[in-house]
Amino acid sequence: MTGDSERRSTLTPQEFAHLGGGSLAYVKTIRSEDVQALFPQAPAIQPGLKLFALLGADGTPIMLTDSRDAAIANAWENQLETVSLH
Repeated sequence: MTGDSERRSTLTPQEFAHLGGGSLAYVKTIRSEDVQALFPQAPAIQPGLKLFALLGADGTPIMLTDSRDAAIANAWENQLETVSLH
């Protein structure tokens, strides 16, 4: 028997994408080798670099940078609230 404290609410991908009404974003750490998957238009980047992608709540790529602070600053400039994902 599962108690209320053990239950977890799971959002569907569609529900998650609509959180914040387009005003939420998150920063994801990625390796330079993985950039092309999120940003197919990006030029070739030296392998082995740690980069940061700013993504909309629905996973839409917004920007790529080499600084977490720059990604967060860009979110603020575009009136996006950043959230942490675990």
